[in-house]
Amino acid sequence: MLRAAVIGVGSMGGHHARVYNELEGVELVAVADADARRAEAIGRRFKVPSYTDYLQMLDRERPDLVSIAVPTSLHHRVALETLARGVHALVEKPIASSLEEAEEMIREAGRRGVKLAVGHIERFNPAVVELKRRLEQGQAGRIFLIHARRLGPFPERIQDMGVVIDLAAHDLDVMLYLLNQEVERVYAETSRWVHTRHEDLLAGLLYFRNGALGLLDINRLTPTKVRELTVTGEKGMFLVNYLTQDLYFYENTYTTGNWDSLGILKGVGEGNMLKLTIARKEPLRAELEAFVRAVENDQPPPVGGEDGRRVLALALLLLESGREHRVFEPPR
Repeated sequence: MLRAAVIGVGSMGGHHARVYNELEGVELVAVADADARRAEAIGRRFKVPSYTDYLQMLDRERPDLVSIAVPTSLHHRVALETLARGVHALVEKPIASSLEEAEEMIREAGRRGVKLAVGHIERFNPAVVELKRRLEQGQAGRIFLIHARRLGPFPERIQDMGVVIDLAAHDLDVMLYLLNQEVERVYAETSRWVHTRHEDLLAGLLYFRNGALGLLDINRLTPTKVRELTVTGEKGMFLVNYLTQDLYFYENTYTTGNWDSLGILKGVGEGNMLKLTIARKEPLRAELEAFVRAVENDQPPPVGGEDGRRVLALALLLLESGREHRVFEPPR
């Protein structure tokens, strides 16, 4: 049995505790949170000790693996203390507040020989997993455009970051995962209408090395929740609904054969719309199962520290572009 613990049991951390408590081969041994009432409530719910001091919890309970779901500003400190004790860690996204912090966390995990995973949960959405499989089979042909729409109302809970780091990071990770291509340049426009300190609207553009474009349409100003991704290619368009875990394919009836042969492409025609069968599963459960397997089998986690650092680097570049209103190229 692997001994698991959770540091930070707010909205997301509480779900981590629940899933660990349900997983076979895993024993939830403790939770920690600076809010004593919150820690005690989760501890009582799952019949495990609760702590307000996570260092005390790490030293007393000696878990094998830990989920870190504290505010982003604390990721670096909490992760370094955890990794230094030889404990495998999954850090909720974003990996850290800065690239320097992320890189130090990655180095510490390597030095200690432990796993550092990052909680980019949309990577584990069954519809995204199935889309990845179909793209690798060439079912879209050459990919032209990936368009992410992540819209919704302003949340009641206090946010310590704007939509670029908090929301667009999900779609940046999914785009990198689906395309497996480096980003050549980025451009963004951002606005702040409701949030007192951070941007609450992003219109972003990414140009990938293979020529595909990525569009980010992200805000906290829309009075309904939308979580969609479309991938437009030579043979048609895939549509993912993250919320319902539905995957659709809209056929292009006019395109067949080799894209490089100019005589083949006659245009784009509306063909059949297929709703593809998806075996639905809670993404967080799939994510934690994958983290546990990586620890058990001594394999790299599916979303590791370097993945998290790469997403953070692009998000910070989009923020800079939004401030300065110009195109940026990621450093090589």
